[in-house]
Amino acid sequence: MARQPVVALVGNPNAGKTSLFNALTGSRQKVGNYPGVTVERKAGRLALPNDVLAELIDLPGTYSLDPRSPDEAVTRDAIFGRIPGEKPLDVIVAVIDATNLRNHLRFVLELRALGLPLVVALNMADLAARDGIVIDVPRLADLLGVPVVATVAVRKRGLDALGAAVASHIGAAPPALPTEQPENTRALQKEARRIAAAVETATGSAKRWSQRIDAVVLHPVAGPLLLAAILFFMFQAVFSWAEAPMGWIEAGVGALQAELTAILPEGWLLSLLNDGVLAGVGAVVVFLPQILILFAFIITLEQSGYMTRAAFLMDRLMARVGLNGRAFIPLLSSFACAIPGIMATRSIDSPRDRLTTILIAPLMTCSARLPVYAVVIGAFIPSRDVGPFGLQGLVLFILYLAGILGALVAAFALRRTVTKGAAPPFLMEMPKYQWPAPRDLLIGLYSRALAFLQRAGTIILASTVVLWALASWPQPPADAVKPGIEYSLAGKIGTALEPIFAPVGFNKEIAIALVPGMAAREVAVSALGTVYALQGVDDENTGSLVEQLRAAWPLPTGLAFLAWFVFAPQCLSTLAVTRRETASWRWPIFMFTYLFAAAYVAAGITFHAATALGL
Repeated sequence: MARQPVVALVGNPNAGKTSLFNALTGSRQKVGNYPGVTVERKAGRLALPNDVLAELIDLPGTYSLDPRSPDEAVTRDAIFGRIPGEKPLDVIVAVIDATNLRNHLRFVLELRALGLPLVVALNMADLAARDGIVIDVPRLADLLGVPVVATVAVRKRGLDALGAAVASHIGAAPPALPTEQPENTRALQKEARRIAAAVETATGSAKRWSQRIDAVVLHPVAGPLLLAAILFFMFQAVFSWAEAPMGWIEAGVGALQAELTAILPEGWLLSLLNDGVLAGVGAVVVFLPQILILFAFIITLEQSGYMTRAAFLMDRLMARVGLNGRAFIPLLSSFACAIPGIMATRSIDSPRDRLTTILIAPLMTCSARLPVYAVVIGAFIPSRDVGPFGLQGLVLFILYLAGILGALVAAFALRRTVTKGAAPPFLMEMPKYQWPAPRDLLIGLYSRALAFLQRAGTIILASTVVLWALASWPQPPADAVKPGIEYSLAGKIGTALEPIFAPVGFNKEIAIALVPGMAAREVAVSALGTVYALQGVDDENTGSLVEQLRAAWPLPTGLAFLAWFVFAPQCLSTLAVTRRETASWRWPIFMFTYLFAAAYVAAGITFHAATALGL
């Protein structure tokens, strides 16, 4: 069997590497972690001429082979063949931004010095033409001494020529591993400028449009207002746009339950499927449309070039709490999930800044909280407008804002105590504005939907089934006058925990749900769905989970539950990733403790204030 060659995409951040990787591999991708580290490994199948199939690896972005962060260290180690279990590279494809040739060529020259087979992908050639930049590609290839192919990844231009250039370098055996050489940064930069000046001609003035847009986007007053408006619109859309598809999913789950009731006799199997699996997992899956809408906004902001500008906008605010703008992108990524947000802190140079960002990342409202917020807001916040805005979307925005403010307060306290130290300056390359690529957006949404459904089919399903079993046995006595769950193991656990949570307005059912909710935040919703489904002994407790909560909880309890989840201790997966990133159990334990205390205090204050106001 012929050896499968390995090709690596490398380049500076914002060079369009991910778009090129998606264009070359499509849906033939696998995402995992490199051995022994939490750095994400993205690989896919690359079809080359003459029916050759290669493995294409998308290495983390880096500015040089002298790493300043864990991400950059992985790229260096992969190039030098130092990662256990990883095959040596056959070809390196250096992806560079055609609109920023002078800066990106320095890294190409550093890679060329290694002696490995090298192909340069001159990406974003369309944006260079838009900005009136003309590049003599043959001349550039001649000066570099390596093949150079102009590409437009988002439109799949130049991919065949790139594949042919890569195939021409692949031999029967991989090349010898390079040896690390000291670099002369000043000499490399000087040579990069010389080559860029020889091949590049600027004839247009389209770049002025970017400058005009930045004059508004980066304005000290208009910029933050625009960012707040974008986030506010995003949270309004999460509720309003998802209403119809959520109704379809909810109706589908109800139809399945009715069908099972019609074909199965009363007993434990029907209860498991209806009250356990469908009531629990269905209570979470129904929020998939909202999560996809949230991800669609985040991916679009990243691809358009706005995300980095948002980081610059936030730098002044972040500096006041002891961080800089570089921490903003991991924190914004934590809106999707705290785990990739924590992993994204590897791009932060300062160890103290990185640790602080890790510790506050769970305070950013991740998508796992969205099902919790959605069901409680749906139960207790009226679906009506306040002026031009929907009240439910406004409450969701306030909850997200509370998480952000909580993270800033925590960062301020941490940077003056356990992570005390000076904040480094903030330097980041500004990407070009561009229209988001629909293909990249769809691939991103597909991968996140698949990950969510896999989570629903594993962690949430397992937690729901276990909770159903705990809530169903032992069986109640024949002369029972209370719901069966009261006699079960889950009921006994809830009874034991209830005195702990009663001061903040939580009942036994909430105490039961919080325990499996540690596996994943959204499991709290499926747990409540299972608990109240098993409690449904009369007509008052039938219906959707929203209706059940509205009947079972007073308004102060619902508001306290929302406040709890603004600061709630994160899921076990987040604690495990924090342990791996910090190489110590000290920080996960510290994180859990301070978040639990914050959640408890916030829920208590909210409950008693709402009660005092007569809500």
